[in-house]
Amino acid sequence: AFYDEKGDLQLSQNAYWFLGGLLKHARSYTAVCNPIVNSYKRLVPGYEAPVYVAWSGSNRSPLIRVPSSKGLSTRFEVRSVDPAANPYLAIASVLEAGLDGIRNKIEPEDSVDRNIYRMNIQERNEEHITDLPSTLHNALKEFHNDDVMRKALGDHIFQSFLEAK
Repeated sequence: AFYDEKGDLQLSQNAYWFLGGLLKHARSYTAVCNPIVNSYKRLVPGYEAPVYVAWSGSNRSPLIRVPSSKGLSTRFEVRSVDPAANPYLAIASVLEAGLDGIRNKIEPEDSVDRNIYRMNIQERNEEHITDLPSTLHNALKEFHNDDVMRKALGDHIFQSFLEAK
């Protein structure tokens, strides 16, 4: 569904829309993918985990990496997920974010092929690159305000997740 040999970077239109949804909801699903206070100790600039909402096919500093030339194995790597995340909730949240992109035809920003860690704030702003939440508290605020995350998890799990945190 993501592969198109004639598309830019061999990505289909659905792939771009899915990617657009991943980027739009990234700040919200961060709460699910990084569910404990200690998760945010690794989400700092310059560390191995990404902190900038962007994508690239040739660069590992953005949140989402698209490995190149994979044919039918074309995929996206959401690189911020913490090992403490519940894999079922994380997958549900990320998939629903991407599907929202397809449903609403959300176009992603252009690929960022520079090392984002070496960009200053002005350069990041020019490229429309935002930061992931830097604390669980901030991530939970984003999560709470995103109806797509509520849909992904259902009302009961959505509310229970917020109450548990």
